[in-house]
Amino acid sequence: MNPKYLITIYIAVTLLPLGVSWVGTRPARSVLDELASGAGMLAFAIILAEFVLSGRFRSISGKIGMDVTMRFHQLFARTALLLAILHPFLYRLPFARQLPWDQHGQFTLQTDLGYLASGMVAWVLLAVLVAMGIGRASLDYRYETWRLMHGIGAALIAMLLLHHTLNVRSYDDDPLLAIAWVVLFSVAIVSLLYVYAVKPVLQVRQPWIVSSVLPIARKTWEVTVQPLGHRGLTYDAGQFVWLNVGHQPFSLNENPFSISSAPKSGGDLQFVIKELGDFTSSIGQIETGTRAYVDGPHGNLTIEGRTQPAIAMIAGGVGIAPLLGILRQLSIDGDPRPLVLIYANRIEEQIVYRRELDKFGENKGTTIIHLLSEPPSDWTGPTGLVDADFLKRQFGSKEPSQWLFLLCGPPAMIESVEGNLIDLGALPGQILSERFNYD
Repeated sequence: MNPKYLITIYIAVTLLPLGVSWVGTRPARSVLDELASGAGMLAFAIILAEFVLSGRFRSISGKIGMDVTMRFHQLFARTALLLAILHPFLYRLPFARQLPWDQHGQFTLQTDLGYLASGMVAWVLLAVLVAMGIGRASLDYRYETWRLMHGIGAALIAMLLLHHTLNVRSYDDDPLLAIAWVVLFSVAIVSLLYVYAVKPVLQVRQPWIVSSVLPIARKTWEVTVQPLGHRGLTYDAGQFVWLNVGHQPFSLNENPFSISSAPKSGGDLQFVIKELGDFTSSIGQIETGTRAYVDGPHGNLTIEGRTQPAIAMIAGGVGIAPLLGILRQLSIDGDPRPLVLIYANRIEEQIVYRRELDKFGENKGTTIIHLLSEPPSDWTGPTGLVDADFLKRQFGSKEPSQWLFLLCGPPAMIESVEGNLIDLGALPGQILSERFNYD
């Protein structure tokens, strides 16, 4: 989906309840009271939209990237929390004491905990959920445990807020507004069920099997899976999938990995996986024949439809995986464009597929650069980091605005490289990147 359309739809959805309430007829209240109700409604609408935004729908994230989509998800969640915090403190209306001229209780806030308690509990849970999301990296939980808690917590908050919204005073008697809330809530829950129930059912019908697990560098493995009874996956070079190995499809034990094989190389999928976390620490122990499941493809780190006259790839560590898939596909297609691959690692033993990469460097117009930050004494290649000086030496005289730049690696490296490339004259729309930092 075009990013402009996505933003327009998101704004329209989150503002829908406010628009419905605005066209309704009810006695006027103070500005602060209206702001309080508005903040609460906007917070709830954002929370419901978050379910769709985080649902791995390719129609939503296909053009802007999953990492950008999830970053929006994180920022909007914090915005919803801020609005929710403001919501109860902006009210100036009296609690319980009905005003003489307010015969219908339109200007009276209830103290009936049967209606307020749901909102109060959701208010606390939302703060906890957002805090856990912000500090996930420092929490002593497996990712799968955190994800389960996150999903259950979000669903519980949505249900509590729906109860609170449909029963509190001021706007609870507007049938059109109530319909809007029920519709938005239903869409949110359906999207949640699709991710956790429908997708696994679809995966059962298209299983995969691990055909090989090979060491290719220090603590780094090549994992290959092949389709079992189906034609495999249609994808573009550079995309990624969520890979579930050795667990049932309804399990939350899945992780995002870039596909390092080329689409035209056959039906098997190859992945470059480094020993880092709970699952990857035992990757070398996976036995061939193990059942696997794939959710994808995802990601927009592809050259499909890109006509720039030259291509530059910059990878850090296992960030080489999607770029390797693109490099392999370009070789199969016989793409004549000049190509530069800068592959940065800390030590020489971390370089994967070095022989294959150097073989690509023998092709006319292709340059392969291995960069080490901690080189051995006999290293003859470039050393250091992919910093501003290094990029200036490589691209300063090559008209960066004519190049397509593909980046994958640690988030800090990508952010630094993006800024330095733009300073050199590269166009932001021609810099594509992928960061594996998802919730």
